[in-house]
Amino acid sequence: MRVVSTTNWFDGDTAMKILLVGAHGTVGRGVAAELGARHEVIAAGRHGAAVTLDLADPASIRRALDPLGPLDAIVSAAGQVGWAPLLELTAEQWAFSVANKLMGQVNLALIGQQHLRDGGSITLTSGVLFDQPVPFGAAASLANGGIEAFVRAAAIELPRGIRINAVSPGVLVESMDDLGPYFRGFEPVPAARAALGYSRSVEGADTGKVYAVQ
Repeated sequence: MRVVSTTNWFDGDTAMKILLVGAHGTVGRGVAAELGARHEVIAAGRHGAAVTLDLADPASIRRALDPLGPLDAIVSAAGQVGWAPLLELTAEQWAFSVANKLMGQVNLALIGQQHLRDGGSITLTSGVLFDQPVPFGAAASLANGGIEAFVRAAAIELPRGIRINAVSPGVLVESMDDLGPYFRGFEPVPAARAALGYSRSVEGADTGKVYAVQ
């Protein structure tokens, strides 16, 4: 019988050490505010964060994680994608989307699990376009679907009681000025509400779940 450790299940008393990738993005700022009220959150990103990390470069991920010591949780609120009409998406845009949002997060999980304490957790980001696609969003839909499939598969094989989940935010209120024309009829979600999905993943006990905040 496999015994799953719940050492890092949040009991309200013990603060966690959490690496947050994409901390300065729209979702990331909401997650930092939500989790930072109770835990030590280490901000990571390409520019201007405490830890410099490029998801598209596995070597960059390794260099960023090595000095941090044991972590209780890794959260990714990052992952860029190409955005264009389906038949106008270039090979470079498809490759960029896969390297960043899909394989970037997969590599973060695979490398990051080595730096987690027993019972730690990984939270990745997919998105509403997996099951509710819009024009120009094919690359995002592909990446989001891959992330959700990976999370469900990885959950049954990760060692040491490590949990993995994904959060699937809807289009954000804060992004509607730029993205509104592509999301007519969608109800936008405030970043603070989307952040609750990440709290549920980090501070809960589930694994292999996708939390849709839409």
